[in-house]
Amino acid sequence: MSTDALTSLRAGLRNLGWWARDYAYAVRGQARAAMGRGAPDDLATGEGTVIVLLPGIYETWRFLEPLARALHERGHPVHVVTELGDNRRPIVEAASRVAALLAARGLDDVVLVAHSKGGLIGKHVMAFDPAGGRVRAMVAIATPFGGSRYSRLMPAPSLRAFASGDATMRALSAAAEANARIVSVYGAFDPHIPEGSELAGARNVRLATGGHFRVLADPRVIAEVVRVAE
Repeated sequence: MSTDALTSLRAGLRNLGWWARDYAYAVRGQARAAMGRGAPDDLATGEGTVIVLLPGIYETWRFLEPLARALHERGHPVHVVTELGDNRRPIVEAASRVAALLAARGLDDVVLVAHSKGGLIGKHVMAFDPAGGRVRAMVAIATPFGGSRYSRLMPAPSLRAFASGDATMRALSAAAEANARIVSVYGAFDPHIPEGSELAGARNVRLATGGHFRVLADPRVIAEVVRVAE
């Protein structure tokens, strides 16, 4: 076997291992979220920079609860957009719900912490809604800013919406001015986003590990939120 073939085989086995651990993390996360009982408003106290959580598709805010609690323990009030439910609504509609919460609660100088689709929702608020002026920055983890080629193969319209040719995705891509306020954190390999999550004009942070869900537990994620917020 040639050196190149051996290197390719090792990379493939590494990615396969990351993929397996990624789905194990996702299953555990959804199970934990289903059993969560704490009230979200319990997290909305503190004197630090305000954090607003934006989960990914098919995720409630509880999927991000470990991250939320770690930030709350550092003194940051963490707000949850419960109106997103499990986040199946179109990006534009979801963004309007986030903007309404920012305005209704009078939140300013906010840091959005978003996973996957949540990053698209957050950027839509920042780029197209007057409430975007209330947002200092966003840390987006594993967000398909350039779309995902797999989306066109998906049976659900909510997943096909991530195709790069979708009208909302094109509008978000063209809204480059907001990118300077975004930190995009992503793994070395993402089984859901082969295009990756690098975003021109943003601060891009490539992790040493891989995955789409498991990267949420990487210490670098908290470090990047802390860097922006504190």
